[in-house]
Amino acid sequence: MTTDTPRKRRKAVIWISVIAAVVVIGVVAAIVGTNLYTSSENAKASATPSVAASRAPSTIDDSDLSGEWTVGGDSEAGYRVHEVLNGSDVTVTGRTDSVTGSATVDGTSITKATITVQVADLATDSNQRDSYFRDSAMDTSAFPTATFELTEPVADAVPSGSGTTKVEASGNLTLHGVTKAVTATLEVGLNGDGVDISGSIPITFSDYGVQAPSLGFVKVDDAGAVEFLVHATPGS
Repeated sequence: MTTDTPRKRRKAVIWISVIAAVVVIGVVAAIVGTNLYTSSENAKASATPSVAASRAPSTIDDSDLSGEWTVGGDSEAGYRVHEVLNGSDVTVTGRTDSVTGSATVDGTSITKATITVQVADLATDSNQRDSYFRDSAMDTSAFPTATFELTEPVADAVPSGSGTTKVEASGNLTLHGVTKAVTATLEVGLNGDGVDISGSIPITFSDYGVQAPSLGFVKVDDAGAVEFLVHATPGS
């Protein structure tokens, strides 16, 4: 019995060590798995829209930009949100090129502007996420569009030549059937046959009656941003 007791103790120590190693490996695997997921998801997020420094030389007469402008081709809009997965931050972006609108320019000032986005066309890398966004969060069957309408003229907004300007634009954002006064930060620059305008509008989803999903291990922040890069050309 004296020889069996130390042997049993050694076996117990070995089993405890094995169990401890398995627990450590499981914890490390969970951490590594979460980090790999967050790194992968963050890599999929689109960059914040901005007027490209390498845009094409302007082909329009920038000495007289006054008139009606049309927003259309080469435009995109979307959203940026942050979700927390097991304590790790993940950035998610949705994008669509279903963007239309119009603007009125007087000299170098934008006096009127409206941008309309087809919300149901917004897409991420996940069909499941997009389905929830369309059907549960945004109810796009009832509220198919989101719009931004300028409420105050933006002076000296359109630059000449290859330069860009950064301005603040006051307007109304209508989302999920709710309209709120917002301020958009814009960057403007001539590009080829028109002008590029990029913008970002910080929003709180609950202000628009949108419930951010919370599934225990995944929680989406209530705050996010609406983003856009639109290309407008002269002529109605």
